[in-house]
Amino acid sequence: MLLQKDLNPALNTVTAYGEHHLEINQVRYENAVCFGPEGPVRAVEISRVNEINASFLKALVGLGKASDDPMAFLDDAPSRLPDTAPEVLLIGTGTRQTFLPTEALRPLLQLGIGVETMTTQAAARTYNILMSEERRVLALLLPGDPTP
Repeated sequence: MLLQKDLNPALNTVTAYGEHHLEINQVRYENAVCFGPEGPVRAVEISRVNEINASFLKALVGLGKASDDPMAFLDDAPSRLPDTAPEVLLIGTGTRQTFLPTEALRPLLQLGIGVETMTTQAAARTYNILMSEERRVLALLLPGDPTP
């Protein structure tokens, strides 16, 4: 489905999607990708929702790796988020919405970063809206079936 007719070449825009692919700035991707309004579209080394954990999400938003100690966030949480940190992380989980475990989301939520999981198609549409409103949004989109 075509999403965006007019492009601002300075901003990453989801221009189309299908059951097993995404198109960002009219470039086709068949793997999981992560991107914000500006900067590169990065391929992500995951293919299933169950591969997403707290360490992965913290690294994704530029906060480094999480410790295996569930209380480590008290020691290593930044006192202030970097300027590059998103307001919200949208996670497109494929053709079906799949919720992530609370322990995977907790470090970002405690730092004030909102996390929303939805189908990839819904995440693509939501990303385009938030990006056009000049929000600091980051999208992690997995094409296809989210089966763990």
